[in-house]
Amino acid sequence: MIHPPVEKAPNLKSLKGIGHGFFGRRCGNGSGPGLNCSDLFGTDAAENRRLALTTLGMGAMPLALLKQVHSADIVTLTSPPAPGSRPEADGLVTNLRGIALGILTADCTPILFADPQAGVVGACHAGWKGAISGILANTIDAMTTLGADPARIMAAIGPTISGANYEVGPEFAAELMAIDPAAKPFIFLPENGAREHFDLPGFVAAQLRHKGISSIEIAGSCTYASPARYFSHRHTTHHGTGAGRQIAIIANT
Repeated sequence: MIHPPVEKAPNLKSLKGIGHGFFGRRCGNGSGPGLNCSDLFGTDAAENRRLALTTLGMGAMPLALLKQVHSADIVTLTSPPAPGSRPEADGLVTNLRGIALGILTADCTPILFADPQAGVVGACHAGWKGAISGILANTIDAMTTLGADPARIMAAIGPTISGANYEVGPEFAAELMAIDPAAKPFIFLPENGAREHFDLPGFVAAQLRHKGISSIEIAGSCTYASPARYFSHRHTTHHGTGAGRQIAIIANT
């Protein structure tokens, strides 16, 4: 078996009893476009998800996934997920051991969380809409309900589109700032650029700090800038290349 490359954040990697990893598109089973883990974009997704879990030493664990809808809704797992269950939401939290939490992305920001003292882990999917709507705060609040403390929570931001490659234009920039004025510092005109860009991972990190999280690490790089390494919805749209979704996983082991 050839295990796919996996990227890990230094803060979460140092924790005992908690496993995590951010995967890209490289490696995979079957004829699909690499390690695609979404059922919507190929026939080998289930096997690729099993390969990702096995790479992390979680091959025997059930994997909780969501039907991600760019919401601010959270699912708290108090029992193992039913096979095939995909509730509509964009964040997962649990204090149970032996359940892997998975988030699928292809430019949006995957964030993994852990409070090792409380034994609480979380994962969420933050596109611009979810980030503006409160997905990060809601994930942290759901973890707190399970006994986590924001002062102890460690967060890791995975591969996502960078501000340099996330052009949004003036109308969209104005809409972002109208919904949440805190987005303004993360909207900018690049050098020699004529249209506004949005620094989504920078905005995500600022929201995490606002909720009291000080341990924030980055794993991976810009999805758009590295199409051979990651799936990127925007790059696919611009260049007509193969689509897919990469997976981020965390678990109390």
